[in-house]
Amino acid sequence: MSSDEPAPKKTPELSGVDLARVALRAAKEQARARGDAAQQKKQARRGGLRSGARADGRDPMALGAAINRLITERGWETPAAVGGVMGRWPQIVGEDLAKHCVPQRYDEDERVLTVLCDSTAWATQLRLLAPQLVARLNEDLGHGTVRLIKVHGPGGPVRRFGPLRAPGSTGPGDTYG
Repeated sequence: MSSDEPAPKKTPELSGVDLARVALRAAKEQARARGDAAQQKKQARRGGLRSGARADGRDPMALGAAINRLITERGWETPAAVGGVMGRWPQIVGEDLAKHCVPQRYDEDERVLTVLCDSTAWATQLRLLAPQLVARLNEDLGHGTVRLIKVHGPGGPVRRFGPLRAPGSTGPGDTYG
């Protein structure tokens, strides 16, 4: 050896656990390289991408995730949220009010929630509480989702025929009108 040449570096002797770790790491790298090459060959043979080890949009998914994706893709967030509110009606308005008032429908274009009450007293109560209820619903659903609550009281039975009705009449107004 001449004085110009650097002395060769001595690698520390590996033994036991360290030797096993190095061998395992080398085996994993070789397997990964073989796997990548095999995957590329398969894709070239098939002529395109296929659902395989990597996730893509065609893979099976949980039902909840699939429903959420469908709701988002179709733009059904508001109707789905309002439907959830109708399911949670007792928690939103309270047990007493929920026993006597039931949401009937939601008009998305008008942003109006229609509620049916079983008595005129409860309908009056709900009309008085409507501004607070609209604020609470918008807090839960997002600003401006519900603009108005239409309250309907109980309707009396329709009298088609009777002692004061003439067949073919349209009601009391046709007598005076």
